[in-house]
Amino acid sequence: MSDTLLNYQCDEGIALITINRPEKLNAFTPAMAEQLIALLDKTDAADDVKAIIITGAGRAFCAGADLSAGKETFGDISGQSEVVKPDGSLNYSAEAIRDIGGLVSLRIYRSLKPIIAAINGAAVGVGITMTLPMDIRIASSEAKAGFVFARRAIVPEATSTFFLPRIVGISTALSWCYSGKLIAAPEMHAGGLVSEVTAPETLLSRAFEIAREIADNTAPVSIALTRQMLWRGLEMSHPMEAHKIDSRAVAHRGRSGDAAEGIESFLEKRQAEFKNKVSTDMPDFYPWWDEPKYK
Repeated sequence: MSDTLLNYQCDEGIALITINRPEKLNAFTPAMAEQLIALLDKTDAADDVKAIIITGAGRAFCAGADLSAGKETFGDISGQSEVVKPDGSLNYSAEAIRDIGGLVSLRIYRSLKPIIAAINGAAVGVGITMTLPMDIRIASSEAKAGFVFARRAIVPEATSTFFLPRIVGISTALSWCYSGKLIAAPEMHAGGLVSEVTAPETLLSRAFEIAREIADNTAPVSIALTRQMLWRGLEMSHPMEAHKIDSRAVAHRGRSGDAAEGIESFLEKRQAEFKNKVSTDMPDFYPWWDEPKYK
């Protein structure tokens, strides 16, 4: 898939998604959100995709929501009778009122493939919050992030109030959101928002190096399970919940052909060839959670 908003390519197990509105600093639109969700549906269904990299074209990763609609950018609900009640109050349970960035983040959260954010430049508003449910974030030394919501008289979105404090801690999350300042790459690294900072010219090659390590050496079904086990573990209230899922997963995977191959290849000192597929070989207890409904 290739178009003017998002470019997609896959080579040797690694999918590259490029946000592609460089003339607008990759400012995010509802159409881009829909396309990104569709691409993640595609990568989940494709057994040849072992890892995903998301980056931006040109100077920016994503400069946030497209503000070309002016003051109506965040508040235009005209003509949506299901949102505005006859008395003028809002129906907060209406599907049409849902935050678009949140729909993207929730889809990223459900991904069965690991996602690496290669933050090549400015990542502001939804441009940075959409990266929070991605698994690994690396940044160019020229990158800057900004949780600028209070400066626009709105609030953090795209489920960032769930993810950001878990990644950087509550105090840092509050400080960054209160100030709305632009955060340079060294501060992003020091705060734990990104795992490493690279020279601009080596950012993408480093992202591919990380993705290659995953794609070449791990079992896809184990990666899919591990991703969901760790992310959903953040919601658990007691270690017993993790123990239950761990036990089920180890019991199922331990009896798989992949596990036998993993042990044999190790003993024989050769590269493993894992055959199980995410599309057909996920365990029968998956998914182990009930997906919450928006209401």
